[in-house]
Amino acid sequence: MSVYYQLILYLHVFSAALSIGPFFVLVPLIGRMKVADQAALGVQLAVFQSAVRIVKHAGHLLVLSGVLLILSSGYMWTTSWVAMTILVMLASIVFLARAFKPVIMELKEDGKDRVRLLRILNRKLWIYILLLMLMLYFMVVKPSFW
Repeated sequence: MSVYYQLILYLHVFSAALSIGPFFVLVPLIGRMKVADQAALGVQLAVFQSAVRIVKHAGHLLVLSGVLLILSSGYMWTTSWVAMTILVMLASIVFLARAFKPVIMELKEDGKDRVRLLRILNRKLWIYILLLMLMLYFMVVKPSFW
């Protein structure tokens, strides 16, 4: 295994961890948002948005390093686990683009039903985590579907 491949693989694993990790920190943060005053809620929502931003940028590195790994590994783009990873990745990009921002914007407005909005935010957070874990499964296990 070349040093180039090892470096790209390391960057890929690092960016995968950075793409998933921040969301696990947000799970207890949502619980704290239920009882926070409006000023504290604003800070917590800023932390939430920062975590989403980190995940987005880590996703860029993840995709780039994944493409380089596929090109240098000999796997075909039509290999089932590669194709399934790409499919789930596209779904997660569409989901991430719409999942959090509208709910966060509503939460910033005082007087909205915070409990209902936090329930929605929590559900979307777990859906996104599951999509990321599914991609991680495909990349690690490399199952053969066809």
